[in-house]
Amino acid sequence: MDTLIQITAGRGPAECNWVVAKVLKAFIAALKEHNGNHVVLQKQQAGITAVQSVILRISGKNLDTFLSEWIGTIQWIGKSPYRKNHKRKNWFIKLQEVPQLETTSFHEKDVKYQAMRSTGPGGQNVNKVNSAVRATHIPTGIQCVAMDSRSQHQNKKLALQRLKDQFQIHHLEQLKEQAATTWEQHLNIERGNPIQVFKGSDFKHQKKNKSYASKRQSLKNELKKKSWE
Repeated sequence: MDTLIQITAGRGPAECNWVVAKVLKAFIAALKEHNGNHVVLQKQQAGITAVQSVILRISGKNLDTFLSEWIGTIQWIGKSPYRKNHKRKNWFIKLQEVPQLETTSFHEKDVKYQAMRSTGPGGQNVNKVNSAVRATHIPTGIQCVAMDSRSQHQNKKLALQRLKDQFQIHHLEQLKEQAATTWEQHLNIERGNPIQVFKGSDFKHQKKNKSYASKRQSLKNELKKKSWE
C-alpha cells in the first residue's frame, strides 16, 4: 500500500525551508535503507538549496514501523545558515502523512439505468412511452436524467454522458477538499516534542534511545549499590 508523505516548513522562516531540504535527503536515505521506494509528487522550492514543502509517494514493507520514527515534529539545533548573528538555535518542521483520496474509477458496469416516462410538451405519446432514462452511478450515488429524445436509446447515451461529466465535477471537488485539508495541516507545526532531532551544520542525526535499556541498567546499579551499604 502506497503512502503519501509531506515534509513542510509551514509558515516558518527561511531557515526552516533549509531544514526541509536537509530532512528530505535524510528521509529518502533512511527509506532506502528500509528497502522502500519513493516518488516526488510535488515540491515547492524556496530557493536553490531550500524547500518549503514536498509531497512524496512511498512504498515498501513494514512502512508503519518505519514511519513511526518519522511522523511528527522534526527539530534541527544549529545556527542560522542565513543570519549569523541570529540568536535562535532551535528550528522545527513537520513530517506528516497525507490522507489519500479514495479514487473511484468510472466504469459503465457500475451504472444502473431506469426507464421512466417523459414529462412536458412533446405530443400525445410523450407520457405513454417510457423513453426517459435515469442513470445512477452506484459507488457515488450520482444521478442524471435524460428525456431530450423520444428514443430511449438516445436518452440512455445522453444520461451516461451527463453522468460522466458529473462524476468528473465530483472528483474535482474531492481533490479541492483534500488540498484544503492538507494546507491546514501544513500550517500547524508543533514546536516541541520532536520525533527526530538533527544537530549542527553537518546535520548530524541525534538518535533517541527508545528501549531505555541504559536507564534500566543505571537503576539496577543504584539498587545494587544500596544493597551493599
